[in-house]
Amino acid sequence: MDWRSAIKGFQAYLKLEKSLSANSIEAYTRDIERLYEYTETRDPKINPENIVLADLRSFITWVNELGMIPSSQARILSGVKAFYKYMLMEDMIKSDPSELLESPKITRKLPDTLSYEDINKLIDAIDLSKPEGARNKAILETLYGCGLRVSELTELKLSNLYLDIEFIKVFGKGSKERLVPIGGSAVKALKIWIEQVRVHTPIKKGEEDYVFLNRRGTRLSRVYIFMVIKQLAALVGLKKTISPHTFRHSFATHLVEGGADLRAVQEMLGHESITTTEIYTHLDREYLKGTIIQFHPRN
Repeated sequence: MDWRSAIKGFQAYLKLEKSLSANSIEAYTRDIERLYEYTETRDPKINPENIVLADLRSFITWVNELGMIPSSQARILSGVKAFYKYMLMEDMIKSDPSELLESPKITRKLPDTLSYEDINKLIDAIDLSKPEGARNKAILETLYGCGLRVSELTELKLSNLYLDIEFIKVFGKGSKERLVPIGGSAVKALKIWIEQVRVHTPIKKGEEDYVFLNRRGTRLSRVYIFMVIKQLAALVGLKKTISPHTFRHSFATHLVEGGADLRAVQEMLGHESITTTEIYTHLDREYLKGTIIQFHPRN
């Protein structure tokens, strides 16, 4: 089987059997196309079914030499393993060459977070005299109040808001659905945007259900959300490099520091594994360590 046919079949498997989102399928496809690109540079006659473990090890070395960080290498490796698992299931190969392939060592970097005071400064810097001011305030309040990923925010729909009972329905990675509590500040900001400002926006057909719109009446892009946050950070003189994800990290960190149950935080963030959420316990330990150093009389 040639590479193009194998990749096409893999895409169909990810969509129909694994029910992955378009973004996830695209990411997996890029990983396999990178392997295909590598085989083309070494030996154009190598097909997916005659790849062996030594080829894959050489591929990982090649990826490393391209300067990719370990986390990117690990993601590519995950894509390759999924591809060969699919080929094995479909009886295209007799054994999985990726089975003994080791992942690169990844150091778990603690994410940047904002203090509650910094978050208030950013929100207070929004110019509410402009129509987009009410929208931008609702964006920041929702990011921090619910710990959403930026893609979850841009895809948020009016039909999935249950503000009277203070919950919103979110579709996360792999289109997995979850209910997330939303606090009073975010509810108030959303209602002002939706009921007082958004109602006066001419909305493009097909975009009627999206919560956050631009002045042309279409949903906001992820890049636009980044720009809004960068501009506010510059306005208040914040030296940290921040992004929409910083609000998600801050949401989780402040919950853990406040004593929230880790399983509850996992549920709200939509993490599949508790291991992913456990990084915030490390943040909490750093916070505790800093507190002891600052306030203990023997320090």
